[in-house]
Amino acid sequence: MNTKVILALLFCFLLVASNEMQVGEAKVCQRRSKTWSGPCINTGNCSRQCKQQEDARFGACHRSGFGFACFCYFKC
Repeated sequence: MNTKVILALLFCFLLVASNEMQVGEAKVCQRRSKTWSGPCINTGNCSRQCKQQEDARFGACHRSGFGFACFCYFKC
């Protein structure tokens, strides 16, 4: 067999194998916090509240309408 053909087949195999390995990644879903009230100014406080009161993985302040709201992130 030609060396170029073998290298091309090996390259294709590596591409397929690398795509298969990414399937195991956990997806993260977001939703607006159910316990936060008022505008969200400090992402650290939002994240702490999401973890402690809503069992989320983390939280962050994001623009929502004319202000900022606290969003919590959960494993889907």
